[in-house]
Amino acid sequence: MTNSWAAVCQQYTHVTCLRAKARTECVGEDRCIRTAECQETHGGGPKRTAQTQREISEDLLRLLVGQAEEMSSQIRLRLLPGVRCLFDEPIQVKVAGLKPRQVVSVRARATDEKGLEFRSSATYRADGSGFIHLDRDPSLGGSYVGVEPMGLLWSLRAEKLHQYFFKNKALEPLVVKFSVHEGDEQGRMLAEETHERFLIGDGVSRFSVKEGNFEGVLFTPPGQGPFPAVLDLCTFMSEKRASLLANKGFVVLAVAVHTEKPSNNKPMHLDHFKEAVDFLQRQPKVGSKGVGIISRSKGGDVALSLAAFVSGVAAVVWINGCSAVVGSPLYFKNQEILSPLPVDWSKEISHESGASIVRYVLGDPRAEENRGTVVPVEQAQASFLFVASGNDLHWDSEGYMDEMVERLKHHGKKNFETVCYPKAGHLLEPPYGPFCPSATHGRISTPVLWGGEPSVHAAAEVHLWKKIQEFLTDHLRCGSKQSKAQL
Repeated sequence: MTNSWAAVCQQYTHVTCLRAKARTECVGEDRCIRTAECQETHGGGPKRTAQTQREISEDLLRLLVGQAEEMSSQIRLRLLPGVRCLFDEPIQVKVAGLKPRQVVSVRARATDEKGLEFRSSATYRADGSGFIHLDRDPSLGGSYVGVEPMGLLWSLRAEKLHQYFFKNKALEPLVVKFSVHEGDEQGRMLAEETHERFLIGDGVSRFSVKEGNFEGVLFTPPGQGPFPAVLDLCTFMSEKRASLLANKGFVVLAVAVHTEKPSNNKPMHLDHFKEAVDFLQRQPKVGSKGVGIISRSKGGDVALSLAAFVSGVAAVVWINGCSAVVGSPLYFKNQEILSPLPVDWSKEISHESGASIVRYVLGDPRAEENRGTVVPVEQAQASFLFVASGNDLHWDSEGYMDEMVERLKHHGKKNFETVCYPKAGHLLEPPYGPFCPSATHGRISTPVLWGGEPSVHAAAEVHLWKKIQEFLTDHLRCGSKQSKAQL
């Protein structure tokens, strides 16, 4: 680098003389062409003022900062296919302009609907050309290791333990800040990009519904239809899964199983959910002869009950639920039809993290004394997709699935498919959201472990999401005139 005076002179070809008010060409500290009158103000002479020296120092500082910014601007962070996409679509994260074999950290941060910030970070080494491709290059450490193209998203985690990332409202996108930093710790930021992940696609309509004894949110694809209809039974209200399914060409009604804090003493009425099924079938764009239902956890036994006791249900996706009624007695037409499984809280297991394992607190549906709690799926006409996680620490979902399959086979039924993910946990959701190993339970208000190995769980969500769409499409056909959403 040239000396400080020459550097400033190279930046400014002409310097205005403060005293003589004349423009003089500056060609270097020792060869500055200037008048005698400006010697004191401008030159390196003995009478240089403190003001001039300060201005020169400020010019030099600005020059050095500008050079650093120019160097950083050569490093490019790219998100492909673009900085905006749907929530369930993968992206490619690429970095260019680094030094050969340079080590950097690539980071992500996002804030959920409750204002809680989640962060992730992974260390990468550039190739010989200064490039990093997350779908090709392995992370050397950080929030995950190995080749994980979407690892920065599924590994997002809050600083405080037992936090779930709340992104349940469809109208606002998830905003993620990606950045590249020097080194593998708290290095200087070299590049940054903002990414928006939308839950609702172009042309999909969203309407709040309150009719009779139920309330929910209806999502309808663009186009004339006809479209298949799906009831999304959320344990607690969430628009995420319903809106994403509507993007795929389904009319989806999201309804919460619990609209307030659950109570073991308060009956649950199947009639209210039947009203939601009937409402869906009346929609003008719906063309499927029956309604599909997608559910997880507590929503699972409600979905099974609708298929067993209510007409008009053609397909059920059951994810990590129970084969018996859990929590509250189930009523239909003002009569109790199923009592809840007994709960033994002495079987709760405390974990060193401060969370609990509640997998073993429910009674055994196979026990003779619990026969009145079991949903009679064998009398249902619907097709079933049973999905269970082998590392579910909340419920023995794989055992419940096996129990239902055994019973269906005993009755000569073949109307089911099964999928098991041995190392996944309880909270199987649409893909590319933050993995949640533990969180406060909505029913008991204490932290519980959900289970699952992070990278394997994330891969299971990608596979399952595609499987769900295929299953619902196959069993909710609208005929040859069925339309697809134009997104």
